[in-house]
Amino acid sequence: MVRPARAAVRHGGSTTAGLNRPSAPAPAPEAPHRLVHAGRDLAPVEVAATRARRRRGLLGRDGLDGGALLLPRTRAVHTFGMRFPIDVAHLDREGTVLRTTTMVPGRLARPVWRAAAVLEAEAGALARWGVRAGDRLEVREEGAA
Repeated sequence: MVRPARAAVRHGGSTTAGLNRPSAPAPAPEAPHRLVHAGRDLAPVEVAATRARRRRGLLGRDGLDGGALLLPRTRAVHTFGMRFPIDVAHLDREGTVLRTTTMVPGRLARPVWRAAAVLEAEAGALARWGVRAGDRLEVREEGAA
């Protein structure tokens, strides 16, 4: 599974209540990614690489337009405040699907302790893509071979 590089932001200047601290540069736009299964391109995938993006997840959205959201370093998700049901696939470090489930809004999933990431998609997407437990998924940068 391809993991985007983590960007470290260093701040210089005084530590006195944030005074004289230069503002952090705007984050670089994330390269588009694709979800791949057995060499077959399935869909676009957003990678929630930062803690803030993982925390926000799909909240406030009405859908994913046929794509998916990858939440690295995540073992459990919830659908409180969500507007639509989702498919959830828990992945290990190699991208192997450990468990899949469909969740309706207002639910809390049990953590999958061996999971290294969670993939979220609109309900029915995993079945449409033919993804089930035991399958291996890859996330590739768009245009990468």
